[in-house]
Amino acid sequence: MLSRIAAAVVPSLGHLTVTSDHATAPAAGSIIVANHTSLADPGIVLAALRRLGVEPVVMAAAGLWRVPVLGRLLERGGHVPVHRGTDRAAGALDTAALALGDGRHLLIYGEGRLPCRTDAAEAPPEVFRSGLARLAHVSGAPVVPLGQAGARRVSSGPCVKQISGFLTAPARRPRLHVHIGAPLRLPAEVGAATAAARAAVTAAWRTAAHRIGEPVPLAGGAEQP
Repeated sequence: MLSRIAAAVVPSLGHLTVTSDHATAPAAGSIIVANHTSLADPGIVLAALRRLGVEPVVMAAAGLWRVPVLGRLLERGGHVPVHRGTDRAAGALDTAALALGDGRHLLIYGEGRLPCRTDAAEAPPEVFRSGLARLAHVSGAPVVPLGQAGARRVSSGPCVKQISGFLTAPARRPRLHVHIGAPLRLPAEVGAATAAARAAVTAAWRTAAHRIGEPVPLAGGAEQP
């Protein structure tokens, strides 16, 4: 249901394009890991994946299940709530592993949170949490890196600016791009696996940012046109 809603709504917010390093969609039972930059990007990512015939289970903050209507949609879709900072947090990985074992795609955000910035510019993914690496190890699932760019043009910054962004996006029609990288098998060690996943998502994000004409910061702070 969420994927269908996203596919219907996102085209009204901007011009979405999708590219992939493979001609086929991610294999069933894959973990799709994306960069998180805006309240708008979950919808953008879901709309992009649906174009490939993929409607994933999403791991998301448990607080979203308390939002009217949205919470009901999340529950009906079998999505996975993450109770951060509680003794229930580990259970989310078990639930996610079961979904992968059933052949479902799983969408996870490696950073686990939005960046603490108010500007609308692109920036590389922030530090990843270890949950992705632990889930990949337990489930044996391949990891598919996904980079999205342009979501901050729809919505970013303080609350008033967020609302204004959503309301004006249909007139502004910002460019949005999602790039899906090649699947990879993460190493067993959690630190190395987390670093490898972040590097792959960063590479996919750079491709997406380039597609919409955003300058991409290099490691030394300079910008790549």
